[in-house]
Amino acid sequence: MPVLPSALPGAPPIEITLRRSARARRFSLRVSRLDGRVTLSLPLRAREADALAFAHAQEDWLRRALAAMPKVPALAFGAELPLEGQPYRLVPGAGRAIRVEAGELAIPGDPAQMGRRLAAWLKTRARDRLAAASDHFAARLGRPYSSLALRDTRSRWGSCTHDGRLMYNWRLIMAPPLVLDYVCAHEVAHLAEMNHSPAFWAVVERLMPGHAPHRAWLKAQGQSLQAWRFDG
Repeated sequence: MPVLPSALPGAPPIEITLRRSARARRFSLRVSRLDGRVTLSLPLRAREADALAFAHAQEDWLRRALAAMPKVPALAFGAELPLEGQPYRLVPGAGRAIRVEAGELAIPGDPAQMGRRLAAWLKTRARDRLAAASDHFAARLGRPYSSLALRDTRSRWGSCTHDGRLMYNWRLIMAPPLVLDYVCAHEVAHLAEMNHSPAFWAVVERLMPGHAPHRAWLKAQGQSLQAWRFDG
């Protein structure tokens, strides 16, 4: 499945990934709700010029879709990053460790390495919180899980395998604590019900009564957490 970079000129230009697919029968455009990436799928034998002409014809729609994406500031000193549902201003710090201060995250070291250091710190904090919540809900359910892993997945916030392995997106540490707890209750519930049947949702409700608002928050606001870039 060859992937080719391209762009649609304009102000600003729109970067487009051309994805050739044996299954594609026509041109189709997709704007990722997670990070705003634009993908244009096209048949293997289609001409690139025809594909870009199709994208140009859809330019108004593309710009409207991109304009509706959450506006997230650049990762730089002065920006406010959510941590456990609260905004923290990023400021220069002294010493070697990132510190949580009154409404601020003090980050020492080279500003060019801020994204890498901050991501590592968030992952450590996320693992502690996710493990504690998973332990709590697994104990309530009476079913242990076998392992816990962190990922930066684009399509899901968590998963549970048939052999009890839990996976979570570490960006949940930026969400309100009850939202993180809901995701843990959801995945731990799969230890009893590997489906999304009424029986499964009954287990979730038993583990975390009144979870619906936290599920709704994730659907409405989770995209803004995915939009933060820590890779420079």
